[in-house]
Amino acid sequence: MTFRRKLVATLVLAALLATAFFPALLSGAYGIGPGRVASIVWSKATGRPLPANVTRAQEVVVWRIRLPRVILAIVAGVALSVSGVAYQGCFRNPLVEPYILGVSSGAACGASLAIVFPAHFPGTQPTAFAFALAAVFLAYNLARNRGLISPMALVLSGIIVGALFSAAAGVMKYLAADSQLREITFWMMGGLYFADWGDVGLTLKAVLPAAILLWWYGWHLNVLSLGDEEARGLGVNPARSRLVIIVASTLAASVCVSVCGIIAWVGLMTPHAARMILGPDNRWVMPGAAALGAIYLLVCDTIARTLTMAEIPLGIVTSILGAPYLLWLLRSKGRELYAN
Repeated sequence: MTFRRKLVATLVLAALLATAFFPALLSGAYGIGPGRVASIVWSKATGRPLPANVTRAQEVVVWRIRLPRVILAIVAGVALSVSGVAYQGCFRNPLVEPYILGVSSGAACGASLAIVFPAHFPGTQPTAFAFALAAVFLAYNLARNRGLISPMALVLSGIIVGALFSAAAGVMKYLAADSQLREITFWMMGGLYFADWGDVGLTLKAVLPAAILLWWYGWHLNVLSLGDEEARGLGVNPARSRLVIIVASTLAASVCVSVCGIIAWVGLMTPHAARMILGPDNRWVMPGAAALGAIYLLVCDTIARTLTMAEIPLGIVTSILGAPYLLWLLRSKGRELYAN
């Protein structure tokens, strides 16, 4: 694919994301017209007074409930997607996702501890974030052998650490009271139920620098996919590049998991879709996957909060919509996957 076609495809994805933004802002049980929604956003963004025909309830719904949730869905989709691209390129494995090093199980363990023993932990979000980072740090150190780390050893250590933290989360479920067990289960299903501007600011501060850094390392990912010996021959230090990529990816994914809970499939399927559109160059796959992930999570969240009167957990919607796509990918691209 030529540079011009890649640029056009990327711009089309960005336009689709912009197109999906406003309908998501309009959707909800409390109906508000497009004109009033636009006037509320414009007035708040520019500091001007609200029009006389806008009620206080409409202002709260649009500015404090829907807009933070829509932006958080976009940021989370970007974070999980670029992390998926980075992990798949770093480990040379098309089936790797951001949770492979124990991010989800560590966050689940931390959240469960904070819910069951609230007096001993600062809160669900910070505890989930801390345990997610601890799980990855533990997996990384277990995989080290005389200062060297192989991708296979890192994946295996991630699986082991994930199993340990999952077992600990299971113990917390066993010890939890009925109300706590429901809260743990609901958190693990993922969702943006309580999104606010504080969550948006927190995730943006972590995800935006991490995404830019991962895009900057796109060429390193291309070289790492050739193997460590070839990377050294091209002047790339595989260990250092892999460490930077893993840290940035884990930071972005951990922050989103601590805020949104466990949301499956996004980091696994969007990199494949981006490669089908833009080719294998990770410098183009990274922004393409980011746009696709943002669109996908935005659409799934809109469905989750509007399909029924009771909100459906976001992780369930992403799994229901993502599984058929991955099944089709396995059937159509199975030979290539097995060959690699």
